[in-house]
Formats: sequence, structure tokens, C-alpha cells
Amino acid sequence: MKPTLVIMAAGMGSRYGGLKQVDPMGPNGEIVLDYSVYDAIRAGFGKVVFIIRRDIEKPFKEHIGDKLAEKIPVEYVFQSLEDLPDPYAVPEGREKPWGTGQAVLCCREVVSEPFAVINADDYYGRQGFELLAEELGGMDPESGDSCMVGFRIRNTLSPNGPVTRGVCEVEDGFLRRVVETFKIEEDEQGRVHSTEEGQVRELSGDEIASMNMWGFTPQIFTVLEDKFKTFLGEHGQEMKSEYLIPTVVDEMIREGLTRVKVMRSEDEWFGVTYPEDKPTVQKEIAQLVDEGRYPSPLWS
Repeated sequence: MKPTLVIMAAGMGSRYGGLKQVDPMGPNGEIVLDYSVYDAIRAGFGKVVFIIRRDIEKPFKEHIGDKLAEKIPVEYVFQSLEDLPDPYAVPEGREKPWGTGQAVLCCREVVSEPFAVINADDYYGRQGFELLAEELGGMDPESGDSCMVGFRIRNTLSPNGPVTRGVCEVEDGFLRRVVETFKIEEDEQGRVHSTEEGQVRELSGDEIASMNMWGFTPQIFTVLEDKFKTFLGEHGQEMKSEYLIPTVVDEMIREGLTRVKVMRSEDEWFGVTYPEDKPTVQKEIAQLVDEGRYPSPLWS
């Protein structure tokens, strides 16, 4: 059974012109999402599930989904503020989505095989998809096993300003916890450091960062549903609280509900954290094309 790729794209808006998720990054107008699906197909994934919002369904399919459906089976699920378990309701005035944990939970009716989860607007590189496809392909769908692909922090930095990363603590190849680490940057001498509350912490640059590239079995849906109810009971009246995958995974590890195998990609992660990052990402992708890593145009 081939694994499924779940892509969190509910953050995309209906006005495509200026949104980074659909900003052309490849030499023929390809967006970052194109390269993720291309790499996933090469790695052996059998289906793509897009998590989107109802209000962008038509433009999303026209601009993105229909094109990719010619290459791999595609399904859609919809994330909405109102998709809450009884007896909870959306507090008056809340507009912010409930977060990545709720997004993945939306897939429970269409995913019955081991699956990967990624962000729509991040470039992960081929190796991460290969690692996930191999690991997920050998997973028992009835198990509570999990996995993740991490990247060297040095390979995830922006030359245009500091970033926040989830730094992974790993023991015997398995994740112990993810520590949110702030204002990470590289100085002119190539030294990596973070700054929090005025305190500077030196990093080696080889620490593993989580970039939201996870692997799960369908057993995660039961846990996500139970913990979402707990989250809503504690934070459901807050305007900006978010139910996040790393938080859920951290709780599952502490409660003995899963073991998360950590695999490291040596590829460079690309993302548009700052507007100034766009030319850098375009240049990096152009170089990958020149090296023969991708055809041009991609979907020729």
C-alpha cells in the first residue's frame, strides 16, 4: 500500500496575486507546491490530500489541483472554524483558524493508510520524501508509530533575518521533545546562535530542526480528536489559541502513545519567511534545475 501525502493548504487565500504560497518560484512559473508533489510522486506516494477552505475550493482547483490531478490521484478536505465536536462552538469574534492539529483531523474520513503531512509553501527537497515513503511503506496502519524528517538548522536559515525553529531533542534515533527556539541566525563568521530574552545561545548549526514534515498512521486521528476536545475545553474561548501538531506529538511521547523515529535530510529547506527571501528561493530552484534535479518545465 502506497502512503498518502497530506498537504496543509488552508492558509491560501482566494486572491492569488501576492500570496507566497502561489508566487512563481520556478523558471516556468512553478510554485513551491509543484516541486513537493513532483518529489512525492518520484518517491512513491500514491495519493495527495489537500486541506483547504471551502471559500477557495474553486480557484484552488482551477489554479493548482486540477493540474496535479493529471499526475496523481487527488482528494480534498475542508478546514473550517465551525468544524467542532459537541458541545463546543466558535466564540464570537474569533477569525483565526484552529491550527494544524485540527487541519490534519479533517482528513480522518479519506485517509486509511500511513501518511505524511507537510506545509504547502515549504520546499523540502527530494530526500525527505524518499525517507518518508520508505518508512511509511513499512508501517502497520494499525500501529501508533510515527516518524518525522528533520533538517540541519544551518540548512533552514534565512539570510534576511532571524527565524524561529523547533529544535529536536533526539535519543537513540527517536524524538524526545521539540523545543521552540527563537531568533536563530548565522553571523558573518558562519556561527549560528539564538537569542531569547536578551540571552544569546551558541548553536552548532547541526541541530535537527522540525519543519512540519511528519509521518503518521491513521491511529493518530483518534488521539487528535480526543486531545482537540481537551484543547477546546481549556482554550476554546481564546481568540488566538491554536491546536498544533508539535504540541500533540510532544504530549503523545510523554504519555507513551507513540514513538517518533527521527530521520535527517541533508537537503536544504527553502521558505519565504521574508519578502526578500523570494529571489534567493528562485535562484536555488534554478540551480537545482540546471543541475538536472528537475526538468524544465516541471510538468512537461
